[in-house]
Amino acid sequence: MSGSKVTDKFLRYIAMDTQSEAEKEQIPSTKKQLALARQLAEELKIMGAAEVTLDSQSYVYAVIPATIEKELPAIGFIAHMDTSPDASGENVKARTVCQYDGKEICLHEKKGIFLSPKEFPSLKKYVGQDLIVTDGTTLLGADDKAGVAEIMAMAEYFLTHPEIPHGKICIGFTPDEEVGRGADGFDVALFGADVAYTVDGGALGELEYENFNAASGRVLIHGRGVHPGAAKNIMKNASLLAMEFHQMLPEEQNPMYTEGYEGFFHLTDIQGSMVEARMDYIIRDHDREKFERKKILFSRIGEFLNEKYGEGTVEVILKDTYYNMREKIEPHPYLIEAARTSMEKLGIEPRVVPIRGGTDGARLSYMGLPCPNLCAGGENCHGIYEYVCVQSMEKIVELLAEIAGAFAKG
Repeated sequence: MSGSKVTDKFLRYIAMDTQSEAEKEQIPSTKKQLALARQLAEELKIMGAAEVTLDSQSYVYAVIPATIEKELPAIGFIAHMDTSPDASGENVKARTVCQYDGKEICLHEKKGIFLSPKEFPSLKKYVGQDLIVTDGTTLLGADDKAGVAEIMAMAEYFLTHPEIPHGKICIGFTPDEEVGRGADGFDVALFGADVAYTVDGGALGELEYENFNAASGRVLIHGRGVHPGAAKNIMKNASLLAMEFHQMLPEEQNPMYTEGYEGFFHLTDIQGSMVEARMDYIIRDHDREKFERKKILFSRIGEFLNEKYGEGTVEVILKDTYYNMREKIEPHPYLIEAARTSMEKLGIEPRVVPIRGGTDGARLSYMGLPCPNLCAGGENCHGIYEYVCVQSMEKIVELLAEIAGAFAKG
């Protein structure tokens, strides 16, 4: 299996800006995602994939037909095309650091931006391997174009080797995963798989079937503006009230203090003046009961401030985004076992860990498509320090093929 193909595909895909936007309700949220969707659909057709479909919302579906007649469950692999709004994905300048020596990597000399193992200890496990990095001005896009490239490389491998026995393999690429809407328009029936894996995880070996329960929270503060010289008992400074709201949230439940199964309240954006202020949050917890309590607390802070400053001063808008997929995956333990066994066969150490985030698979699992998550190889996602290991991507292509082969053996 040629490893260079996955790298070539990855570099080609990250050259296309596909950043999604949370504020836009249409799918895709940005038209630029459609360009990559078209390219993927065209490449799949050229490879010889069957049933290639690009729908009006930029979802891409395709099938690698079974090469054996044995009745088998159809397996799917899914990745998302968009990149995070947290950092620019435009004009990505990637370069490969060959045989990484364990020292800090200069990303941008003039700006003084370095990728250092002191700040990012994960680098230490990649000594001697090849890393693809940015120039420190954009994210890289390994989340999740590494997953896209790996699935595409796997597809090309199977389609050019029809002698390899496997059942029906379904491929899906989604827009807008990074803004929580990747599954909104996903057509499970058209996709055609009985079970699937998202390829949207981190370091090689990660295997995940637990994720956060997730909600978005928006806080709108309506103040009252008057001249500060005549403000006593009249002014309501919306920006100060926003700060007061935030200070009433548990400090230890800030994401910078949490790990593992610990949930959090994360302030993602704040804008304000004396008259109006707005704060956007994401609320997360693996435990459903704790998750519900977090939302209750969030609402009660708004109620308290309305009692203190007058009804209508604070508006709290909560919206559930997705739920922990564990309860939908546990009835299908063979999904985890097939991935674990395949990793071990390839010399990959499996690491079953909870996702401190979410994937399309979380919502798809609740839509009737059990869908745990596999590693894609990226590190430090959603920022300028993102990187991916070439050898990890190559190994993941082998892993996808091995899992598909495992299903063919029953």
